[in-house]
Amino acid sequence: DHDAAPRVAMIRAAAFFDLDGTLLAVNSGRLWLSHERAHRRLTAQDAAKGLAYLVAYKLGLVDVRMALGLAAAALRGRPEREFEESVHRWYEEHVRPLRAPLADRAIERHRAAGHRLVLLTTSTVYQAAIAARDFGLDDHLGTRFAVADGRFTGALVHPVPFGRGKVELAEEYAAREGISLEHSYFYSDSITDLPMLERVGHPRIVNPDPRLALVAKLRSFPVLDWGRPEVPYDRTLVQKVTSLFR
Repeated sequence: DHDAAPRVAMIRAAAFFDLDGTLLAVNSGRLWLSHERAHRRLTAQDAAKGLAYLVAYKLGLVDVRMALGLAAAALRGRPEREFEESVHRWYEEHVRPLRAPLADRAIERHRAAGHRLVLLTTSTVYQAAIAARDFGLDDHLGTRFAVADGRFTGALVHPVPFGRGKVELAEEYAAREGISLEHSYFYSDSITDLPMLERVGHPRIVNPDPRLALVAKLRSFPVLDWGRPEVPYDRTLVQKVTSLFR
């Protein structure tokens, strides 16, 4: 039928969301350090060093893959199921109350538009799976630790979702799911996510850190404020990390 209109392939778009500082109004890594310290799985000094590392990571001064490698090594021999259950209890008690107040509105707009909703985070896949269910997302991509016979081997699985690693994982996911990144969205607060923000057609900046705020201004990226509930903090850890810089 020469008169029939040509078929146009349907373009599938996704909305990718960072977790810490974006969907959550806090860096959950700090809460995890407090949790592990409270359960005596970390010394005060190690917890303080971890907090200092998180501060440097937030500022884009260090590559978090080194810290994740150390975290993977520390889990060597621990049962995966036990760790997963611990993460679930911690999330429900300490993290779930700290959702960004206006995040759900954005999620629902994308759901109404028929977009695939994907969590793309440096957090572990264990936390990512719980958070994705909590926010009603379709899928999740996060940091993976190698497992053999139900126990962690101490190795980190690459690519790690940090910097260009997020782009690699998103591209693999898009190819697998038939998604156009050029028509997709990515929401983030962090300068470390700039490669992914540049990769999608619709970058969205949420409550940005100072460096990303500057980039957003220079490039006219849309900047959103999703609000921040009151965030508790571990005063002892804050005092400890402050002493490291004296």
